[in-house]
Amino acid sequence: MAVVSPERGWPGVRGTLLRAALFCLGCCLLLPAGASSMGVATPPHRRFEYKYSFKGPHLVQGDGTVPFWLHVGNAIPSADQIRITPSLKSQKGSVWTKNKSVFEYWEIEVTFRVTGRGRIGADGLAIWFTEGQGLEGPVFGAADNWNGVGIFFDSFDNDGKKNNPAIVVVGNNGKLLYDHQNDGSTQALASCQRDFRNKPYPVRAKITYYQKTLTVAINNGFTPDKEDYEFCAKVEEMILPSQGYFGISAATGGLADDHDVLSFLTFQLTEPGKEAPTPDPEMPEKDKEKYQEEFEHFQQELDKKKEEFQKDHPDMQGQPDDLYETVSDRELRQIFEGQNRIHLEIKQLNRQLDMILDEQRRYVSAVTEEIAKRGAGLPSQQGQVSEQELDTIVKTQEEVLRQVNEMRNSMGDTLRLVSGIQHPGSAGGVYETTQHFNDIKEHLHIVKRDIEHLVQRNMPSTEKPKCPELPPFPSCLATAHFFIFVAVQTVLFIGYIMYRSQQEAAAKKFF
Repeated sequence: MAVVSPERGWPGVRGTLLRAALFCLGCCLLLPAGASSMGVATPPHRRFEYKYSFKGPHLVQGDGTVPFWLHVGNAIPSADQIRITPSLKSQKGSVWTKNKSVFEYWEIEVTFRVTGRGRIGADGLAIWFTEGQGLEGPVFGAADNWNGVGIFFDSFDNDGKKNNPAIVVVGNNGKLLYDHQNDGSTQALASCQRDFRNKPYPVRAKITYYQKTLTVAINNGFTPDKEDYEFCAKVEEMILPSQGYFGISAATGGLADDHDVLSFLTFQLTEPGKEAPTPDPEMPEKDKEKYQEEFEHFQQELDKKKEEFQKDHPDMQGQPDDLYETVSDRELRQIFEGQNRIHLEIKQLNRQLDMILDEQRRYVSAVTEEIAKRGAGLPSQQGQVSEQELDTIVKTQEEVLRQVNEMRNSMGDTLRLVSGIQHPGSAGGVYETTQHFNDIKEHLHIVKRDIEHLVQRNMPSTEKPKCPELPPFPSCLATAHFFIFVAVQTVLFIGYIMYRSQQEAAAKKFF
């Protein structure tokens, strides 16, 4: 047996390890791009499909329709969202794509809000992919016997198992009726319990259909992070129509929620290695020439009408182009309107402040005179005490007057500032004005408490403070006249009652 010396054996071992490492590195480099040693599949190619999507702002056209979408029932489109159903009883609404999809695999991202005042809501919202448009029906506002799949966000617990709100995936081949009484539990392919009502942020649902597998992921609406999704449900070996309509519907019952959809984004998925999706075909040359001719004709007609208008209205040269205000002009106008409103409010506050100041002065003078009169008839010791307290009250009143004058001056400064300001910003002035009024209120309470204390000390212990008596009101009606008037009123009342009873008896004869 040959023995390998340490001097020769160790370099041989190192060479063997080096060759093995190089071999492994070469195998890794020969793997396809995007594939890993753990067998993770390459993600599909995603392409945004604008004809099957909608998103605010400027969601609605001038005629109230949504481009490429059809809304029916009680659905209300607006500039930034579509309210599928309002929070009224027994409402149904839905929106559907006008055209069928032309791709096999897809992914949709839906952002929505379900809000209501009650602890329990109804009925819920549904996201659809069906062979036909289910415009109206009993299944969350859409038609039954659909051919495709529906992802139901069910708010109301019909079966009483206390497992709602829930998200349920229900498939149909066009022959099954939805099981409302059991909330579709007998037909559900997959489900999960998630509370999607009254969340601080919009709820997001990502539904992916790829390689005959349907996956549902949910963003629960507790965070502003748009990509914070969690797994909800998965259905494998699911066969869906190769072409279909996307839709979303909602319904209310005895209970009601607002079902608002903020966006519906659709993406086409293509398997890696296949031919990438081709863009839309270009417009034929004949159509291009036709549209170009129509545009030139329209431009000529517009120029002619402009010339005719200028001839008929020579005093309005250059004004037709300025009939509509620009965005900057509109913002400037809104700023000046807001400043005018602030100016009027401050004027009104200044007038009220003048009234308060006059009332305060009259009140101080009246209290001072009353205390001086009462203090003159008391013993010298009590008179000295009343003079000290009177000085305190007068000083307090002077402080109040000084504060009111300062407030008036600050109001005048604010008024002048608002008159010459060029940008909005009045929160600080409003806060200072409120603080001044609170100070005045506090000083008035102090004055009232001091006056009451002073009056109680100046009066004897056995006497109680009394308000000045009002002069007797002159009697304008004698006793005999009063009794005659009461008798006449009684007779008239009895006669009216008898007349009403006769009328009711006569009316009963016709029934």
